[in-house]
Amino acid sequence: MAERFRDRVVVITGASAGIGAAAAHRFAAEGANVVLAARGATELEATAAAITAKGGHALAVPTDVADLAALRALFVRAVERFGGVDVLVNNAGANKRGEIGRFTAEELAHVVHVNLAAPIAACRLALPFLQQSQAPAIVNVASLAGRVPVTHEATYSATKFGLRAFTFALAEELKSSGIKVSVVSPGPVDTGFIMGALDEVPDLVFSQPMSTTDEIAALILDCAADGRRERMRPRVGGHLATLGYLFPQLRRLLEPMLERRGRRAKDRFRARGSA
Repeated sequence: MAERFRDRVVVITGASAGIGAAAAHRFAAEGANVVLAARGATELEATAAAITAKGGHALAVPTDVADLAALRALFVRAVERFGGVDVLVNNAGANKRGEIGRFTAEELAHVVHVNLAAPIAACRLALPFLQQSQAPAIVNVASLAGRVPVTHEATYSATKFGLRAFTFALAEELKSSGIKVSVVSPGPVDTGFIMGALDEVPDLVFSQPMSTTDEIAALILDCAADGRRERMRPRVGGHLATLGYLFPQLRRLLEPMLERRGRRAKDRFRARGSA
């Protein structure tokens, strides 16, 4: 395997499971020292132990990214242990699915804090260390829901639109600094984030092919290596999302067909889960 990240220090949020854990394993396999952040200490320690057992170097730092003090402490721990920060992966995410009236203002604000405010704050906190790195990079994990509005995921969709816009703007701001800034925009991914809530996830989401966590993790590493502004999966779904955003009438015309396709996919996943 290539070792594009030999001895580089990579901080990953949302790293206890799913995409974050898959990315941590991939970075470690390519020689990186990985700093893992998430709220769940038990799962986080298990991920770090699995990486260490394979000969990798991992530090687990239980962190609530919505807590600015905890986020600041994360970078302090990374620097204390490994001497700096070379790559930041903002992957932690939260969602509240359904009509907005079902949720309190506090619940919706929490989604905004985790998905948008925390990545912005993390980029700012990491900036002094990235400026000292020989190969610095930021990769933000957004969503195809950040390319087209998704009904019943209004807050989530808004945060991912915002994160994508922040990424593009930050990339322009930092282009002379040598810091690469990228965004990865996946469609549905086979994780508990959506598979554990099939009935709540809008049918439209399942109209797109399902990706694995490892496939999305591979995109994160590629972005950290080459700095391409955005990678999407599935690519066709990304282009369709853009068309739906640019031409709302076309989106409304296609939505019934896509929702039917999504319902059929959900039925298959339910059958798989009960088998």
